[in-house]
Amino acid sequence: MNMSALPHRYPFLFVDRVVEHEPGKSAKGYKLISENDWYITETQKEMPFSIVIEALAQTAAFTALTEGTEIGFLSSVKKAECFGRAVPGDKLDLYFEVLRYKRGFLFGKGLASVNGQKVAEAELGIYMESGT
Repeated sequence: MNMSALPHRYPFLFVDRVVEHEPGKSAKGYKLISENDWYITETQKEMPFSIVIEALAQTAAFTALTEGTEIGFLSSVKKAECFGRAVPGDKLDLYFEVLRYKRGFLFGKGLASVNGQKVAEAELGIYMESGT
């Protein structure tokens, strides 16, 4: 999937690749965590939880890319929970599934994992901006 569909660029693009996406239903992607990522420092040895949630939101935006939709923007985060960590060398798998639509918004559940172990999950709301 072409990452230029998102307005984000380095250093604020937190998804390396979207490997599957079905508009209006789900999206799967990943981020390879590196020692060279700007948020990895001597004192911060893992990907911050807030950035994991942003990576899920960027993955979720691909479910909003339907005909007539220009882009999806994160509008809400609920029930965000941290279960583990993603450190340099890890492949952070990202998955988002749409659960419902309401007046130009889609809502669903995001899951981030490393080697099948849950790292984070959250309920996300995405505002679907129409192209005019």
